[in-house]
Amino acid sequence: MDILTSLNISGSGLKAERARLNVAAMNIANVDTTRTIEGGPYKAKSVVFSAQPVESFQESLDAASARLRKVEVVEVVEDDKPFKEVYDPSHPDANEEGIVQYPNVDIPEQMVDLISARRGYEANVAAIEAAKSMAMKALDISR
Repeated sequence: MDILTSLNISGSGLKAERARLNVAAMNIANVDTTRTIEGGPYKAKSVVFSAQPVESFQESLDAASARLRKVEVVEVVEDDKPFKEVYDPSHPDANEEGIVQYPNVDIPEQMVDLISARRGYEANVAAIEAAKSMAMKALDISR
C-alpha cells in the first residue's frame, strides 16, 4: 500500500466520523424540539457506514490491495423508538389529554456516540501523522 492510499483510507474515516459527530450534536441540540417542519417532535438520527473498496488503477492490478477498504456514509436514518410522553397541559404542543410528545433522543447514548466518534477521529489523525512521518523518513533516506 502506498502513502496516498493510506491517506485516502484515513481521510475517508475522518469524513465519516465528522458526519457521526454532526448527527450526534444535532440530536443533542434538538432534545427538546416538540415541533418540526414535518410536524411532530424531532426524531433522533444515526449514521450508517459502509466499507467501500479503495479504487485506483494500481490497486486494481494488485491482488493484495483488493482487501483494502475505505469507509463511506451510506445514509442517515431516523430512529424508530417511540417518543417520550410527558403530561404538561400548559405546553402549546399538548394534545387534548395534556400529553406532550418529546423527541426520542437518548442523551447518554448520544454522548457515548460523540466520544466514540471523537476517538475514531483521533485514530485517523494519528494514522495520517504516521503516514506523513514515514514519508518524511523515506525522503530523508533518499538524500
